[in-house]
Amino acid sequence: MRPYPFTAVVGMADLRLALVLSAISPAIGGVLVRGEKGTAKSTMVRALAGLLPPVEVLEGCRFSCAPGSPDPACPDGPHAVDAPRTRRPARLVELPVGAAEDRVVGSLDLERALAEGVTDYQPGLLAAAHRGLLYVDEVNLLHDHLVDTLLDAAAMGRATVEREGVSVSHAARFVLIGTMNPEEGELRPQLLDRFGLTVEVASSRDPEQRAEVVRRRLAYDADPEEFAARYAASDAELAREIQSAQELLPSVALPDDALRQIAEVCASFDVDGMRADIVTARTAVAHAAWSGRTEVSTEDIRVAARLALPHRRRRNPFDAPGIDEEQLEQALRDAEPPEDPGPDDDGGGPGSPAPSENDGPAPSGSGETDASGGQGAPGNGSGERQTTGAGKPYRARLFQVAGVGTGERGRRSRAVTESGRTVGVRPPGSREGGPHLVATVRAAAPHQHTRGRRGAGLVLRKQDLRYALREGNEGNLVLFCVDASGSMGARARMREVKAAVLSLLLDAYQRRDKVGLITFRAAAAELALPPTISVEAAAARLETLPTGGRTPLAEGLLEAARVLRVEALRDPRRRPLLVVVTDGRATSGPEAVRRAHAAAGLLAGTTAVVMDCETGRMRLGLAAELATHLGAEHVPLGEVAADSLTTSVKTRLRAA
Repeated sequence: MRPYPFTAVVGMADLRLALVLSAISPAIGGVLVRGEKGTAKSTMVRALAGLLPPVEVLEGCRFSCAPGSPDPACPDGPHAVDAPRTRRPARLVELPVGAAEDRVVGSLDLERALAEGVTDYQPGLLAAAHRGLLYVDEVNLLHDHLVDTLLDAAAMGRATVEREGVSVSHAARFVLIGTMNPEEGELRPQLLDRFGLTVEVASSRDPEQRAEVVRRRLAYDADPEEFAARYAASDAELAREIQSAQELLPSVALPDDALRQIAEVCASFDVDGMRADIVTARTAVAHAAWSGRTEVSTEDIRVAARLALPHRRRRNPFDAPGIDEEQLEQALRDAEPPEDPGPDDDGGGPGSPAPSENDGPAPSGSGETDASGGQGAPGNGSGERQTTGAGKPYRARLFQVAGVGTGERGRRSRAVTESGRTVGVRPPGSREGGPHLVATVRAAAPHQHTRGRRGAGLVLRKQDLRYALREGNEGNLVLFCVDASGSMGARARMREVKAAVLSLLLDAYQRRDKVGLITFRAAAAELALPPTISVEAAAARLETLPTGGRTPLAEGLLEAARVLRVEALRDPRRRPLLVVVTDGRATSGPEAVRRAHAAAGLLAGTTAVVMDCETGRMRLGLAAELATHLGAEHVPLGEVAADSLTTSVKTRLRAA
């Protein structure tokens, strides 16, 4: 863990501590490392494996059962009491982003199960990671169902595989470590909460520190063995300290006063559920053991809260994780016992708030609040026409892509997927998806006599295997093409427009879509955000979207056609949904309306929605006309909300 100087990356010391505490107490639930690219996240994680003490396992057991306490349900068991044992280094198992579910949890051989009545289970990565580390780089790019599987196994300590009524379970206790770049998309809050600790890292801007990083990297490249030998003694000492803390951990006491402090801190930050309290308590106990103490102190709770609470404060997908240091200190003071236990305490002891009050202003207090609240916007000197903030988002209507796709698993449009409702059987020879038991038996049944079947088991051949055709939902590419001209900024219309688009972005986040943002104003269109899974980035661009100038509608549609053409080559399985946000006017260049309708012809066959932003008594109906040329659904701005459709239908029924 020492090839990079910790001071060269902001937050690296916290990352080092979080990894060490998780190694001391795997029950904490692992670590999520958030940071920009090139900050040595992966280097630190891989270095941790070499510091863990070796593990003793039963020889020949593929599931790393511990001698003396083997897993009673181990698929390789039961194990004899005097079974031979061996010692091996702790494993670091890396899970690739594109891994299939069978590779992660393991697989069952259906052919042998039907023909021989034998459960032939091939262990996956979860079994290999048992009693070690499981590392997922770019965890935010992993499919949701795999993330759910990993976190469930990490929380329960077991992995279960079920295929066509056959079930196998084995122990899977590991330290789960994930790294991610927030620019590439966030994890859902529900998944964030399942990670025990989180750490933010960022590159230092100090030239001396950056130069030291380069110097050490070049030294490593020149002679890796000599470089490793330079730090061998300190790494061995750190490994001994981790092992000592692991041995001390069962002896650490968590007094009721400390437990009340933990509850007060978690309640003050308004976190959901009880997982935050449990993780904070486990982390505080591990930190006490790491510090060589047998009782949890306020300092242990302070450190634990800084690592366990930041990612649990997100109330919606667009909230940035973080923790208010001043609020943390206040919560710790409020939960301190009223009486001073003695005069020998460091820093004045419980009940003496004066030292905390003299600490000065919180390092991330009002300045960050002002920035997030937008109070400093007038002084940024941007010089854009005008910028209008977004209104409050709401639950948006569901817009789907027509037909049945084959894209990545999501929650928007119908698609043939690897999981979901079984709707049929794939053609013979296809080996995609899960096995279809009934169809397999039907295919094999007519041939049992000619194959000389004897006994109860079926005589199967590979050509008999049939696989299920399942239908679920896919994620799509939602491309927003937003009119930012002067007519859109009139009468504060843009505030309502931004609220509607923000609501659709929130819907796209929940349905695991990719999003892109095109804006058009003045004389040109601009790809403000290339297609990405980072809905947060789209929301940030939308918030600062300037308005003013003419309406180059044709240019906006041409840019949309270009972006969709490129994305069809990059990601051919992901079907697009185009959302055009405009009042339908076209005021840039000669024959603007004709050019816009011609550009719409290039988008033929693309599922599209035209969000009509025209308001007032005198309406020209240009957006509806554009929707006709696009073959798109025409939706007035006031009917984007999910409950507006029901209200509109009721109003029409009453009028009739």
